[in-house]
Amino acid sequence: MSGDKQESRGRRRLIVGPFNRVEGDLEIRLEVSGGAVSAAYVNAPLFRGFERILEGRDPLDALVVAPRICGICSVSQSHAAALALAGVMGVESPRNGVLATNLMTATENVADHLTHFHLFFMPDFARPAYAGRPWFCRTEERFKAVQGAAVRGAGAARAELFHVLGILGGKWPHTLTIQPGGVTRAVDARDRVRLLATVGSFRRFLENSLFGAPLERVLTLAAPEDLERWRLYGPDGDFRLFLEIAEDLGLADLGRAYGRFLTHGAYPDAEGGHLYRRGTIAGGTAAPFDAAQVAEHHRFSRMAGQDRPHPPFAGSTVPDGTDEDGYSWCKAPRLAGLPYETGAIARQLVDGHPLVRALVAQDGGSVRSRVIARLLELARTTCAMEGWLRAIDIAGPWCMVAEMPDSAQAAGLTEAARGALGHWVRVEHGRIAGYQIIAPTTWNFSPRDLAGTPGPLEQALVGAPVLDDERTPLSVQHIVRSFDPCMVCTVH
Repeated sequence: MSGDKQESRGRRRLIVGPFNRVEGDLEIRLEVSGGAVSAAYVNAPLFRGFERILEGRDPLDALVVAPRICGICSVSQSHAAALALAGVMGVESPRNGVLATNLMTATENVADHLTHFHLFFMPDFARPAYAGRPWFCRTEERFKAVQGAAVRGAGAARAELFHVLGILGGKWPHTLTIQPGGVTRAVDARDRVRLLATVGSFRRFLENSLFGAPLERVLTLAAPEDLERWRLYGPDGDFRLFLEIAEDLGLADLGRAYGRFLTHGAYPDAEGGHLYRRGTIAGGTAAPFDAAQVAEHHRFSRMAGQDRPHPPFAGSTVPDGTDEDGYSWCKAPRLAGLPYETGAIARQLVDGHPLVRALVAQDGGSVRSRVIARLLELARTTCAMEGWLRAIDIAGPWCMVAEMPDSAQAAGLTEAARGALGHWVRVEHGRIAGYQIIAPTTWNFSPRDLAGTPGPLEQALVGAPVLDDERTPLSVQHIVRSFDPCMVCTVH
């Protein structure tokens, strides 16, 4: 990672990037004044154009093309495409299909959470800059890049967990098992035994290494006082180590955005709801999520159509490389004209998790609360996976078949690891006439909108401390990685 520095009238400008533990396609321009970030401009410097690639194709081609947006969260992209096409075709998945899809999306999501914590976030605290901290030696032993014991263990646990996708999806990434009417792969009793053993092995890794305690004990955490007791007296594990680091470095005071959160709802249930509810929270007030209020702004994106917001069904993806005002290929999605944050913190907050609600009430959504929400969700979802496996009806149906209409439109709304993912498809004369995608990092890493309002990450970076000799400020890296960016999804 490199940073270019410019001095101008007592102010500094830093160009920071790439953030390359997942992908290098992220650059951030910082304006620094008084030892802190005063403004941030987040640039996704890559244009990919999957929305344009899909236009004119047979609608079912989306099941092949859309998952190739990303090799990290391809199952989530597949699920969103299948849901959108299911809406177009007017077909619903049988319960077995829903359970199998939940298991596949959950496998990818919890694997992402595990990877984020062990490979992308915690290695920052094993840097020599923190060598004088009381926790440094333990952190270096556990999380030093490539060499850390926890890093190696997480890699092995992740690889074993992906056997779930091998059994249910045939392969990962880019499975074709998920279809508009369910799944094409049935599970028998022998498969279920193997799947339960695989998820059970993953549970044991979490309990022995990450938390140092049964997941059921993690699920009892309900108040900041519980978290403080865990930090002071809790079982040895990497969760407790993170809590110690967060307290020492003041991560609860770092990275607050707007305090507005949204989620499409994750993992449908038999009653028509979700394991993690759909909705929004703004200023502590909960409300339903209304997809009709979503629109994308192009004012500071390198896209044509900068004079108006674009609802997804009437969306436009016309690149304009000559645009002098645009500073990112990422569009700026807004809900009722306002920027919203999405991710595990939004899911747990909207779902009413008492600890996450208490933490956000204290800090408005910080580096610490984002990471804690992600780890709590890791525990909750792993337990849910065991329940879904036991709920499968081996003899029941798995997929329903329906015809593709000549003309229709629908949205497929799901949750990837990083937050709310939506596909909006419009079919005319049997072909895709329009296809718009809003990914989690598009929400979180958006540029300014028509009103000049910064995106969530741009706002969260304001106030981040910057030392005089820092070219790539550590505080900035912690904030960026707390959102867990996936830049290829951002620009799809």
